Amino acid sequence: MKHALSLSLLALTLAGCATTPSPEKVAGLNTDARKTAGGLIQTLGGELKTALNASGPGGAIGVCKEKAPQIAAEAMQKTGFQIKRVSPKNRNPKGVPDAWETQAQAELEKRLAAGEKPETLDMHAVVDTPNGKVFRYAKALVTQPVCLLCHGATDSMPAEVNSALASQYPADKATGYSAGQVRGLLSIRKPL
Repeated sequence: MKHALSLSLLALTLAGCATTPSPEKVAGLNTDARKTAGGLIQTLGGELKTALNASGPGGAIGVCKEKAPQIAAEAMQKTGFQIKRVSPKNRNPKGVPDAWETQAQAELEKRLAAGEKPETLDMHAVVDTPNGKVFRYAKALVTQPVCLLCHGATDSMPAEVNSALASQYPADKATGYSAGQVRGLLSIRKPL
């Protein structure tokens, strides 16, 4: 009986250790998530620049609506990560942040206010969920001056943008930003 109890405790201990990733594994996931986020942001930025040059700010809205999900899907296929853009002032109804993302954005906003460079604003954690441990990564999406064409004050946005937003995103909340503000996050997760 004593031997069976010891084996049961050992099995439970080993099972717990098996689900806790090593620091090296977490560091590797963070590196991969950071590379994925950087590549996705760079690709989306290139698509936006092309659309702005070809058809103006009204045409760029289609890039965020149609191409951004395609770019994210391609990155998910390559990496196995789950990827989405979220914001408390979301444009896409599917882009509402969960509790971890809300806390991550608040932390990244504090770091930005304390003088940290926008390009370094990211964080990661391993989070316990009812379905097991999940690696989480967040990269701040900091508003650039060009972003204000579609995310600035509505009274200063081009009429074509206001019209396109009203028709494509009637419940849009993603306006009123100033350059340098955290507009949202690129959120990456991977079940462990």
